[in-house]
Amino acid sequence: MDYVLGVDAGNTKTIALVARRDGTILGTGRAGCGDIYGAESQHAALEAIATAVHRALAAAELPASALAAGGFSCAGADWPEDYALLHDVFAEQGWGRQIQVVNDGLGALRAGSPDGTGVAVVCGTGAATAARSADGQVWHTSFWQEPQGAEQLGRLALRAVYREALGIDPPTALTAAVLAYFALPAAEDVLHFCTARGSRATARIRGLAPVLLDVAQQGDPPARRIVQDHGAALGDYALAAARRVGLTATAFPLVLTGGVLRHPSPLLSAAIVARVQAAAPAARAVASRFEPAVGALFLALEATGVQIDEPFLEALAPTLPSAALFAT
Repeated sequence: MDYVLGVDAGNTKTIALVARRDGTILGTGRAGCGDIYGAESQHAALEAIATAVHRALAAAELPASALAAGGFSCAGADWPEDYALLHDVFAEQGWGRQIQVVNDGLGALRAGSPDGTGVAVVCGTGAATAARSADGQVWHTSFWQEPQGAEQLGRLALRAVYREALGIDPPTALTAAVLAYFALPAAEDVLHFCTARGSRATARIRGLAPVLLDVAQQGDPPARRIVQDHGAALGDYALAAARRVGLTATAFPLVLTGGVLRHPSPLLSAAIVARVQAAAPAARAVASRFEPAVGALFLALEATGVQIDEPFLEALAPTLPSAALFAT
């Protein structure tokens, strides 16, 4: 029997899944940053991808030669030379007799859209937006999009705290929440922690995204403005993607995915949807049913002629790995 490989190579983690062509997932692997732009080096990113793949194959007790196809959803698959590099490396490793490489936004879209068409908005460690039309046109934001992930939300929360401390902006409940998060007594202490020489505060700043969403959901006006403005900005890129492939006049699925958008507060998602529907009223919001690595697996399965329909998904679902594998 032939087997397939699906890989989601992201900024925080790389996930690999090995499955039979009937959709049964047999092995999983996880490693670090697989983004050829975001890792310490291109070599480090490719090593992370290799580690995740080797772990998944080992768990499935299969050699790479058993793989009929490999689907790779990669942060860092941005320019034609990136696709060429990644395709050549994956083919050389023998990770499928057919190799499909897509930008991670398109992998997320395939995971969340029943037929792989529509627009996906990803907001996690980073942000990505991608679109595909029914006639096969594709587009993704890549370097067109400004940084809009968890770190940027954290920095916006810090900005509100710093400006309150200076008397520039009005009081915000973010101050108490941020001080509690860092376990520090004053805004200046937080500023020092985040900006002092040798500071390695980036991961901690990313962790402020759910703090911001919590405070916004509790009704704090400055926090709500930050979240609503951020959602509107993400919606602008979603509309740009929809225009690029001719979807704005259609009832396309708007797939919302990523760790930040899994927060219980609906405020960020609602702001994205409101901005999109203001210009494309038939767009319908869809919470992604599957992780992007499953979208990559779908690409590999479809390359071998498998039809991804509801009976197939019902058979796949019991073999999905636990949420812990995908946690950031």
